[in-house]
Amino acid sequence: MANASRFIFLFDLDSTITRQEILPTIAEEFGVFEEMRALTERTMRGELPFKQSFLQRVELLKGIPVSEVRELTGNMKLNRYLMEFMKRYQNRCYIVTGNLDVWIENLVKKLGMEKSTFCSKALVENDYIQDVLSVVDKNAVINQMVLPFVAVGDGNNDAEMIEAAEIGIGYGGVREIAPSVLACASHAVYQEEKLVEFLERLV
Repeated sequence: MANASRFIFLFDLDSTITRQEILPTIAEEFGVFEEMRALTERTMRGELPFKQSFLQRVELLKGIPVSEVRELTGNMKLNRYLMEFMKRYQNRCYIVTGNLDVWIENLVKKLGMEKSTFCSKALVENDYIQDVLSVVDKNAVINQMVLPFVAVGDGNNDAEMIEAAEIGIGYGGVREIAPSVLACASHAVYQEEKLVEFLERLV
């Protein structure tokens, strides 16, 4: 095993750092929950490629002012112990999420991770999304990493990141861990405090 003191930490955002799933929560607030849930579940099961699914889900939410979405996501419940861990070791932690930069801006600021977040990008005009400019490729992100890394996530689109990690952790404290993650994770943890205890041992 690599020298543990050199690890960096990559975290998924939805249901890992947050205690809610971001896109379904937005959809519920603005009345398109059933359509969003169907797309999200198909994606989590691996039936839809993430990029295709994400673009379809953004299309559902395009008619909502970006400022309203940003305020909603900025007030989402977070896993407190995990957030404290990230703040303690801020120079070694990264968020890797498919969510749009313009939607999660307040949330990322609350975490103090403005310079350490890999996410999808959108063009906004007059407070509405005009186009998605890029969808994050988690595989491309991990290929940039030089130091050995620990990856934490729960969804199908986290599987490649978790499989490539020196230590890959499936986290099931908020929702069920996707089968594809369980198939490749070196560890599965179901309680936030236990997860942070384990991460502290790797610092």
